[in-house]
This record gives sequence, C-alpha cells and structure tokens, in this order.
Amino acid sequence: MAALLPSWAWVSGLTVAATAAVVALGVQADHGPHPTAAPAAHTRPTASASPTPSATPTPSGPPALPEASGVGRRIVYAVGAHRVWLVDATGQPSRTFTVWAGTVDPKPGRYSITARTAATVGSDGVKVEHIVYFTAVSGVNIGFSNALDGSSPPPANGAQTGGIRLHKEDGAALWSFGDYGTKVSVVE
Repeated sequence: MAALLPSWAWVSGLTVAATAAVVALGVQADHGPHPTAAPAAHTRPTASASPTPSATPTPSGPPALPEASGVGRRIVYAVGAHRVWLVDATGQPSRTFTVWAGTVDPKPGRYSITARTAATVGSDGVKVEHIVYFTAVSGVNIGFSNALDGSSPPPANGAQTGGIRLHKEDGAALWSFGDYGTKVSVVE
C-alpha cells in the first residue's frame, strides 16, 4: 500500500513541477521553436497599436539633395556633410558620394569648373588624377580629385590644401560629368 504524503509535500511537488515547466519553456523561447513545431500564426497590429521606437521607419538611401542648391545640371558640394551630388539636367541627383575635405573650404556660392588636369601631384605630395578646379581661396586652388592608388588623404600636418578627395570610382564619375563650365554649387 502506498504511503500518503502530507498536503504540504504535495503542494511543494506541484510547485517544483510548475517551475521546471516554466524554465523549460523559457529555454525553448531563447533558442527558438523546435524544428518540428508548427509555424506560429502571424498577427497584424491593430489600428490602436502605438509604434515602438524600434518600429519607427528609418530613412533608406542616400541623403536628399540640399535645398537651395541651384537648378539644372550641376555638381553640389555640401561642405559640412562632406558629400557631393551629381545632378542631371532635370534636377535629379544621378550619383552622390562622400568626400574628404582639404584644410581650406570653399565659401558657399555658385561656381563653374575653370580648369581640368588629368593627373599631377597634389599639394600633399600624393599622386592624384581627375582634378577639376572651380575656385581659389586666399591663393589655394580648390578642386575635386582622387588619389591614383585610391587612398584617402593623410592628415595635412598644418599645410593648406584645397583638394577635395574622392574615392577612385567617384573621381572617374565626376571627371566624366564635369567639363569646363559645369556649374558647381557649394552649400553649408
């Protein structure tokens, strides 16, 4: 004949069993559903559901072309953002990319490409190509270029440099886009 357990032992046994079940379910939740488990039903949020910060959509794609950057076909350079846009005749950006600025920034305004040089040595001693000049500030020529080896510029060590360096592919694209007289719009 089986011995009867006191009531406190029976309740204690149920508590241990329930705790073990909760722990097992917690471990399963951490590791995902069992491979043979049926897929969970997908639920849709209701209209009254409030979005959580992680559900807030993040902007995708490149930054928008700055307002008041001119009209028509042009190169737009945002000094503070270190970004260039190549804008087609319809006013739509066809390409945008980041750049490394020199130590001397052009002032915001409207310019035109005044000179082009296929290759030379930059004021920092680096071999550059696709040089497109559009202004000068205090005797320092300002223009876009890319290093022949595709590298980013080293620190200027106190030198005044007006080269706005591009990645190699972006330098080739800007060279093809920007001929003599092409508008260059510089914005903050």
